[in-house]
Amino acid sequence: MLGIIGGSGLDRMDGLEIVQQSSVDTPYGQPSSALSLGRLNGQELLFLPRHGSDHSIAPHRINYRANLWALHAQGVTAVIAVAAVGGIAAELESGTLVVPEQLIDYTHGRETTYFDGVANPLKHVDFTRPFSAAIRLKLLRAGIAAGVPLRDGGTYAATQGPRLETAAEIDRLARDGADIVGMTGMPEAVLARELDMAYAMLAVVVNAAAGRGTNVHGVAIAEIDAVAATAMKKVLRILAKLEAVDGD
Repeated sequence: MLGIIGGSGLDRMDGLEIVQQSSVDTPYGQPSSALSLGRLNGQELLFLPRHGSDHSIAPHRINYRANLWALHAQGVTAVIAVAAVGGIAAELESGTLVVPEQLIDYTHGRETTYFDGVANPLKHVDFTRPFSAAIRLKLLRAGIAAGVPLRDGGTYAATQGPRLETAAEIDRLARDGADIVGMTGMPEAVLARELDMAYAMLAVVVNAAAGRGTNVHGVAIAEIDAVAATAMKKVLRILAKLEAVDGD
């Protein structure tokens, strides 16, 4: 089954025919919200809003382990994570949709693994390619079918939040090779890998990162919400055109 994790701007999925909602207890506490089982264009999926149904959970306080565990426990084998991001690369204007291929983790203090040698035995997982090539390809094909252009590739930088970055920090991320910046991609991606769930991200550029483009002197927060509202309609069109997704 497919799991969709909604980010900022996608706390609810319009067009999702909800069959049932269920609360899931996990060994790691409560997930961000109840899980919504439904159908979108005939495909069964589970939807979970990352920040809660009322968008009240800050990025560094999200119970990522509970979220991924809950999806896995309900039979999810593949996850598409929708994320609002800032554009670092000059060509990534607001409203651009990106299917990244790599990531860099700058977060700290988060519970990043199930295999910490305490609750579960120590285990190392390969993370060379953090995003599933098969699910990325299905997203790209869905974009073509929906008539929505997608940027194929790029590197996502995961920062701590909830504050936005300084211009100097964005310069550093650019030197490190990052194209977009967000606050929730890690440890979400690696936890999915530890649970053997194929994971890919559909990133929505909602603003130019600090010091970039029109945000040389500061980021206009109000404009972010407006861009997100428009762009998420494109996201839903893409998700509605997905081929059947399994854990390949």
